[in-house]
Amino acid sequence: MILRNIPSTGETLPIIGLGTWSTFDVTRPADHPPLEQVLQAVVQTAKGALIDSSPMYGRAEEVVGNLTQSSKLNEDFFYATKVWTTGKQEGIQQMESSLKKMQRKEMDLMQIHNLTDWKTHLTTLRDWKEQGKIRYLGVTHYTDSMHPELEKVIMTEKIDFVQFNYSITSRNAEKRLLPAAADKGVATLINRPLGEGTLFTMVRGKALPEWAKDYDIHSWTQFFLKFIASHPAVTCIIPATRKPTHAADNMQAGQGRLPDQTIREKMVTFIESL
Repeated sequence: MILRNIPSTGETLPIIGLGTWSTFDVTRPADHPPLEQVLQAVVQTAKGALIDSSPMYGRAEEVVGNLTQSSKLNEDFFYATKVWTTGKQEGIQQMESSLKKMQRKEMDLMQIHNLTDWKTHLTTLRDWKEQGKIRYLGVTHYTDSMHPELEKVIMTEKIDFVQFNYSITSRNAEKRLLPAAADKGVATLINRPLGEGTLFTMVRGKALPEWAKDYDIHSWTQFFLKFIASHPAVTCIIPATRKPTHAADNMQAGQGRLPDQTIREKMVTFIESL
């Protein structure tokens, strides 16, 4: 697995992690075994991979905590979640609840979800970092329209991580946000890497180009994820899935040769020609 540095400390992260939006928000016990297999598939390829959640994702935090504990994988992930409320005390209560649900004494990364009341929460996160309750802090969003606001935070505040959307068909982050993160030494987490499934609609029934094999690309998933991973300012990509086979496919995208800039441009041209 390819590793990327967290600029603020030099600690490394596997370039492919795991998102939990919609996929880990389950209530039926029958849904748990496949999710445990997803976790196993991730750990088998990349021990220490980042797993990202949020109070916004229903029961996802609790399911992550229960499954990692019951499967004895609780020390095999880099845990990330978010604060998603307004007000200082409300934020503290929500974050304490997240720690309990994910069964963590210390959260590896706490992020301010969609920049909600970010100035208030940033003060709390700095206090928590000093107290050892969290190791890293960051901010997130998921739309192109909020990239300028994320960039402002990067440029004016000392943070460790920024999370945002980026894919082969949604490349706005290349203009300013990715360069700003690289310039300021901020790690990047990539959400919506597969366009919430829309990319697969574009390529349904289409064969991979022969030259993709030269870059250890053997599926469309790997094609899309390797495009992102090949950007030097990308730290970690967090595709979400509830299927073990998909998780294994995702993780393979973090191995082998990565496209250079010429091939990246060729990949974009190929997709735009479909």
